[in-house]
Amino acid sequence: QVQLVESGGGLVQPGGSLRLECTASGSIRSLGVMTWYRQAPGKQRERVAGITSGGSSNFKDSVQGRFAITRENAKKTVYLQMNGLKPEDTGVYYCNADITDTSGQFRSYWGQGTQVTVSS
Repeated sequence: QVQLVESGGGLVQPGGSLRLECTASGSIRSLGVMTWYRQAPGKQRERVAGITSGGSSNFKDSVQGRFAITRENAKKTVYLQMNGLKPEDTGVYYCNADITDTSGQFRSYWGQGTQVTVSS
């Protein structure tokens, strides 16, 4: 059984920073691309940033230069460092990971989400 658990959300003022973490656990053979998505109230879920197992990353245009994504493969953890936060960054942030489990099955997993609220 594989599980993704996110942490690090909260309430922050505009211009502030937060760091999100997502850790995978369970019967994992290999961990592929790890991605952060977000969903604002009344809007569709959107991709924010992703990182390969080799460390290559890409970002949604609106967060480029403000957000950074890193990962520690040994800890099966991905981080999203968010700086210069804006009210439009508010939403539930979800972690997604491509995982091959120990039975050889490949699928995409989702975490439960963590709330980020940017407000004065």
